Amino acid sequence: MKKTIVVLATLALAGSWQIAPAADVTGKVTLKGTPPAEIPINFTDQCGPLHPTAVTTRRYVVGKDNGLKDVFVHISKGCEGKTYPTPAEPVVLDQTQCLYQPYVMGMMVGQKLQIKNSDSFMHNVHASPLAADGAEIFNIPQNAGQSNDKTFTHPEVLVKFQCDVHNWMFAYIGVMSNPYFAVTDADGNFKIPNLPPGDYTLTAYHLKTHGKTSTGVSQAIKVEGDKAVTANFTVEVPPPAP
Repeated sequence: MKKTIVVLATLALAGSWQIAPAADVTGKVTLKGTPPAEIPINFTDQCGPLHPTAVTTRRYVVGKDNGLKDVFVHISKGCEGKTYPTPAEPVVLDQTQCLYQPYVMGMMVGQKLQIKNSDSFMHNVHASPLAADGAEIFNIPQNAGQSNDKTFTHPEVLVKFQCDVHNWMFAYIGVMSNPYFAVTDADGNFKIPNLPPGDYTLTAYHLKTHGKTSTGVSQAIKVEGDKAVTANFTVEVPPPAP
């Protein structure tokens, strides 16, 4: 009889955990101002034939209603002291047609990053995180078809990746200690699912708008039960340097 009670209590606790309330946080990041023109990429003879049409840099990609792509949106306050399971599924950074894909992405501390070279020639993966001990910096050559797995032990927004062989190739990864982050789509929209109830700070960071001197723009949000939260941001094109 006692064993039956223990089993039923365990199942009840498991069930209550599974139905714990959580809400989706959605919104849009809009760009204010006129960004500088993108720069055409001058591909080498090796990479040029892979692109029959012109390709430019991806510093300000603006979509419908001035929605800004590739903004890293994340919970920057409110998760302190909590631990989260490391996702078993790796995130993938691919080198294809002499470009990093995706340009901006997110992952968790300890999660596997699979770096692939899908091109038919060599690339070089040079990551420059700002960890104080420098232990996470790496610079590896990759032959055609090669794949390497890496992890990060420190949170950072954003870790810079570049290819030293092709100097126009860049990518950026937000490394977080919690799973509550997203990257805006082509029209500036984002969604962070399943955020538990609580008071949080939500931050939007755009590489060119905010640069190295800013952590982005933030706002306080409150999640109550499973009630969806909408949070929109406007970021401004910085004035030209004097």
